Parts: sequence; C-alpha cells; structure tokens
Amino acid sequence: MRVARALQRKGHEEFAKPGHLVEIRFVRGQSLSLTASRLLALMILVAGGDAWKPVTHRMRKADIRRGHKGNERISDMLEELHGTLFAEDDISWRGRKATRRFSLIASSKEEAENTEPGKEAGWIEWEFTPDARRLIQESETYAVMNRTAVLGFRSAYALKLYEIGALRVKRRQTMWKGDVIAFRAALGISPDVYKDFAQLRRKVLTVCKNEIDELAHFTVEWEEIRQGRTVKELEITFRPKDTPAVIQHGTAPEVSQLPPLAAGRPTANKNTDWTKCEKDLTFPIGSLQFGIDQETFAKIARISGGGWDIDLIAEAFRDHLGERLSKLHGAKLKAAWKGFCESYHNRRGRP
Repeated sequence: MRVARALQRKGHEEFAKPGHLVEIRFVRGQSLSLTASRLLALMILVAGGDAWKPVTHRMRKADIRRGHKGNERISDMLEELHGTLFAEDDISWRGRKATRRFSLIASSKEEAENTEPGKEAGWIEWEFTPDARRLIQESETYAVMNRTAVLGFRSAYALKLYEIGALRVKRRQTMWKGDVIAFRAALGISPDVYKDFAQLRRKVLTVCKNEIDELAHFTVEWEEIRQGRTVKELEITFRPKDTPAVIQHGTAPEVSQLPPLAAGRPTANKNTDWTKCEKDLTFPIGSLQFGIDQETFAKIARISGGGWDIDLIAEAFRDHLGERLSKLHGAKLKAAWKGFCESYHNRRGRP
C-alpha cells in the first residue's frame, strides 16, 4: 500500500496491484472477461493506497469506457464483478484444510445516464469486500502495472499473464513453473475450452506472447516439458526488455530524469554551446572511474545500477550494443545507458 500510494502521488500511468490479488484463483468456470478485468485493474488504480480501507471509491464513467460513445457496457462489467467468485486455501473451524470462496466487490452504484449535451457522463461508486481488503492489506508483494498497457490488451488471458509477469519480473526468480492444469487455473481458462495442448499453444500462449511483447515492459518465453509426447509442465520466463527495445517503443527515460552533467566540466568561455556538447557526447572507451565525460555515465550507473560495479555494467553495455553503440550520442545515449543499467539490475537483483 505504501508503493501504491507513492505511485498514486506521482500521477503517472503506473500503479501497483497487490500480489495476493494477482495470484488469486478463479472458481471453476468463473474467469473474468477482458472488459471486467480492465475495470477491476482501474478500480485498484483509483483506490491506490486506500484500497484496504472500508471506504467508498469513485471513478468517472468516461475513464472506463475509453472512447466508446455509450456506457451500456459498464453495467454488465459491474454485474460480472459482483457475480464472479474467487478462491483461496484456508483452514476450517475444525483446523482442517478448506477452500474459501468470495467476491471482490461488495456493493456498487452507477449514476443514471445523463443525456444533456455537454454534461459529464456520470460516475460509479464501489466498495471492496472485507475478504478483498484483507488480501490487499496482507500482500507483501506487488505488481507494477501500466494503465495504457492494461487498456491495450485484446485478450483476457494475455492481461492475466501480464499481471503474473509484472509480479515476477523484478524478482531474482522471474519464472513461473507448473503443470498444465495449474497454468489453466492461473489464467482462468475453463476446462471446456482448448482441451488439446496444440489449441492451448495457438490460442493462448502464442497470443499472450505477442500481446505482452508488444505492450509490456518485459517479454515472455515458455518451455514445454514433456512426458513422452504429452506436455505435462510449462516453464514461463519473464525478461525485462533490453535497451534497443526500450528505445524502439519510446519508453526510454526522459533526459530531464537523468542526473545533471558533472560540475567539473571546463568552461571554455561564456559563449560555449553546451547544447552542441551534449549532442556530441559519446560513450567512454575505458573505465568510468575517471574523466569528465566518464563521470556523467558513472553517476547514472550508481543511481540505476543497483550497486553493481559500474565498469562491469559498462563492459556488458558495450558487448550488448556492439557496433550500434557508435550510432548513439547525447541524450539518446544517456537514456539508453540508464535503461540498460536498470535492466542489468532487474535481471540480476542485488550484488
């Protein structure tokens, strides 16, 4: 909740979904549709750090319908959320293993459609159930998700796997492993569909990979573990996108977010064109420990590299880009370097 509140204060696209809600199981045949999954994600985004409190949360209908002219689908989404059951392992009053079943939304209100021209379309209100609030409050892990990505998914299964990946991608262990039954349960795939694994691969795994690779800040790969000719288990690995992918998708950090240039840079005269100097900045050949330009990149590595040796990251950066490194200069180079430092840290954890 502290992370959720901090992201909410920033007012950016990112928000935190509690790990318990990501890993919660659907009751058989009760998986959410894509539109209801999006609505639930937006509800968590809006509630932010107060999601665990017994209070009413509010959201504009316009923020839900995402460009649709009518709001007729919002009622359907709310009713689906009310009617969908989730499950978790629990203990009965006799101390035996039991399954708890519950919904996430306790009550909701939807303002009637406003037909007056020029007026806002209205609001919805809702409260989370005590079970949902408990799961939110007790979560010690969280998935950092992006609002634009959530709204961009076209498959409910891809959105669910995105949540699972976002929960794991910053951990040392970025892999999900389980049998096919567990995979279907995690994504809420009904036992009545895609019974043949070839269908599951084509209709679910391939679709999920294509959408996640396009929209998320990480990519997904899977390995099929067979017993004879039958696929028994899946190993799904989530990897942060490398520097070229970040640049290509336009998510490299803005220059304003990077540390300032070193104060020790010589001032040739008051007419020096520092814009040109910034544009001509290239990546150093040797150690980042000494030199004026080196200090620029050293500061970025110390902030974004997670404590790893800055020269070790620099060598990996050179090896990774190869000849492409000579084509990067100035602000784009610094953004690429910062993104690589973060990726290096995310893949390896703390030194």
